[in-house]
Amino acid sequence: MIAAIVLGAVSGILGFLPLYMGLRLARKATPTSNLGHAGALLLGVLLSFLILVAAFIVCIFVARDLVLPFVLAEVGGLVVSAVAFGFSTLARK
Repeated sequence: MIAAIVLGAVSGILGFLPLYMGLRLARKATPTSNLGHAGALLLGVLLSFLILVAAFIVCIFVARDLVLPFVLAEVGGLVVSAVAFGFSTLARK
């Protein structure tokens, strides 16, 4: 059960990385290309969703009885990494 929680937290953190990269790409887009901003952010959301769902499906096939702790740790890892990113951004400003 501990392994499912640790792997869920790791996959949640990995699920945040596309969101971070999409935000960096959106910041580098030119001011006149609105589709560039939205496209980069939506691509980040899509890739993040795919990573989280793929890890969830693998957990279902490998250990069905550990799905709940895995998913809760996955969501927790995603939220903690997003909050840590927000606080670090706020602290730098």
